[in-house]
Amino acid sequence: MLRQTRRWRGLNEDNMEKYTRVTGQTLVDMGFRPGKWFKAALEHIDTEQLTGQALLAYLEQFKLPEPIGLHKTAVSFSKNITADDENALEVINVAKVVETMDVLMQTPTLVDGALMPDACPTGPAGTIPVGGVVVAKNAIHPGMHSADICCSVMLTDFGKADPKAVLDAAHEVTHFGPGGRSRDAQFRFPMDLLAEIEANYFLNDQKCISAARSHLGTQGDGNHFLFVGTSKNTGNTMLVTHHGSRGFGANLYTKGMKVAERYRRELSPETLKQNAWIPFDTEEGEAYWEALQIVRKWTKKNHEVLHDATLERLGVAKEQRFWNEHNFVFKDGDLFYHAKGATPLDNKYMPDITGPRLIPLNMSEPVLIVEGETTAHNLGFAPHGAGRNTSRTQHRKSKTGTIQDIFNEETKGLDIRFFSNEIDITELPSAYKNAATVREQMDTFGLGKVIDEVLPYGCIMAGDWQKNAPWKKKRNQRKKK
Repeated sequence: MLRQTRRWRGLNEDNMEKYTRVTGQTLVDMGFRPGKWFKAALEHIDTEQLTGQALLAYLEQFKLPEPIGLHKTAVSFSKNITADDENALEVINVAKVVETMDVLMQTPTLVDGALMPDACPTGPAGTIPVGGVVVAKNAIHPGMHSADICCSVMLTDFGKADPKAVLDAAHEVTHFGPGGRSRDAQFRFPMDLLAEIEANYFLNDQKCISAARSHLGTQGDGNHFLFVGTSKNTGNTMLVTHHGSRGFGANLYTKGMKVAERYRRELSPETLKQNAWIPFDTEEGEAYWEALQIVRKWTKKNHEVLHDATLERLGVAKEQRFWNEHNFVFKDGDLFYHAKGATPLDNKYMPDITGPRLIPLNMSEPVLIVEGETTAHNLGFAPHGAGRNTSRTQHRKSKTGTIQDIFNEETKGLDIRFFSNEIDITELPSAYKNAATVREQMDTFGLGKVIDEVLPYGCIMAGDWQKNAPWKKKRNQRKKK
């Protein structure tokens, strides 16, 4: 585990005279932070009766290297995105994502990067944007995959099943909103996966295990969806789900950020907190990488239980199924590709590859089925969707008219449902970038070739579940008194 030490204070034989016996306090005075290694070190020092130069030579192994500074010049990155000069929102958005990448690419572990056409900022300058890919050498940055670890999409081909029947059946088995399923509605949890969870340092605690059990078969909120449409090529009905690892992955992210922050303070204090990293060649680094793979397995199962339950309810056998993640870390040798909202094209990133990749745009647009090859400027990735030019709050303020009128106008001809029965206008098509523009830039920059499209029939999303949340009702009641 992490050897926690402060900076070496230059102790030498001359200023060691005041110590008649080396104790834990001696090590603290020398600049070492108390840790598990103290006990073994003190026993060795006492057994060997180490003093003077011999003691200093032994303790040399516990010294930390000099702090790692930021890159003096930001590492260059590929810009697979352009803005229409006549679209002010696009111009502002592209400027912001380039600005944040310029700061981000000063992080000392990074060696390459790329922006996708759906890029949009997610925080202060230096925070990896949605649609950003960065390559780190021998390091995993939890903040660069975010709390929604392994956010992903899965497609199942339902053959000639009726789209409405599929959407109705899926509506009965899925779960959106906060929290997990009640105990009597939970899916059976795979015992082999539970064993892997219990064997991992980062995942083996009751909070993680409880979330893994209760959140299985849930989709959360935000831009996560359950989409039903038909293949442009075959006419078959397709079910596509979009969600991540829920509370299970969020717990790993929280723990990972704490460990990364300890390393940041010791190894590279100049690095921004959101860009802290865990060196891979440490026990924590290896355990965190293993934990990511376990979360990936869980997330895939999270999709599968919903798809399988829908098939079972309809009495239909699946004809085809494939999936891919877009908030994850991918390893190639000692290089770690952090994709924040970017879809892997290269087969080497996906050990269980079974088909092409999926790129959803918005509820009124087709889900794109794509294939592609790695190039120098795409780094083996494509966009993960359409992205946004404005925040949710800005989008709300930009709309006029009633929520129902806005909904009716933007969803004509589609079966659009909100699980909470409250419309979320920040998930309507106008909240996203122009889909045609994203597709044009995919072609321009070689970011995947569309081989089929899932034409929209309808979809389910969480909706504005907070509108009637219990805590809001209580607050409103207090205001009325």
